Amino acid sequence: MHVLVLFAHPRRASFTGEVADTFCAGLASAGHTVEFADLYAEGFDPLLDAEQFGLETSLDPASPRPADVEAEQARLDRAQGLVFIYPFWWSDVPAILKGWFDRVWTYGYAYAYEADRSRTTRLPIRKALALSPAGHTDEKLDALGLREAHRKVMVEDRMLGVGIPEGRLELLGGLSGNLPEERRRILAAANSLGCAF
Repeated sequence: MHVLVLFAHPRRASFTGEVADTFCAGLASAGHTVEFADLYAEGFDPLLDAEQFGLETSLDPASPRPADVEAEQARLDRAQGLVFIYPFWWSDVPAILKGWFDRVWTYGYAYAYEADRSRTTRLPIRKALALSPAGHTDEKLDALGLREAHRKVMVEDRMLGVGIPEGRLELLGGLSGNLPEERRRILAAANSLGCAF
């Protein structure tokens, strides 16, 4: 399977970067090919401006989209798998990744409405994963309801909601305190997830 990995962290040399490297090594060992997209390093513009907002609200699937959005959609068209790797900040994705959804999940590409109000998609992605290290422990993520809330947004809305048949969230908690054993545990989990993707 060809997998597009979208990395959203301002520092490539970060623990989230280590998670990405370890996950991608697992993908490679399982025989997958990988296209790695570093949204910060590439300078992706996350701001949905007034012109693109007008295109989206016109509900015209033939409306031309900005060149950078078309380039992102071309990357998606080459992939069967899609993985988002990002830090879990303030109970959500970093702003650059939220903006990626705002701009790239366009009407006529990620979704469209049929006459009966059912939704269709042109996305070729068959399987998606959101992989995120988090500061809170797994117990605290669950006790606060953050894991379930984020799963509903990332999986049910941003993946399954646009027609991706299989979606999954892996919040890897326990980074508070930066304990070496927790880092090793999270990296091992990331590698296993890559191998099993």
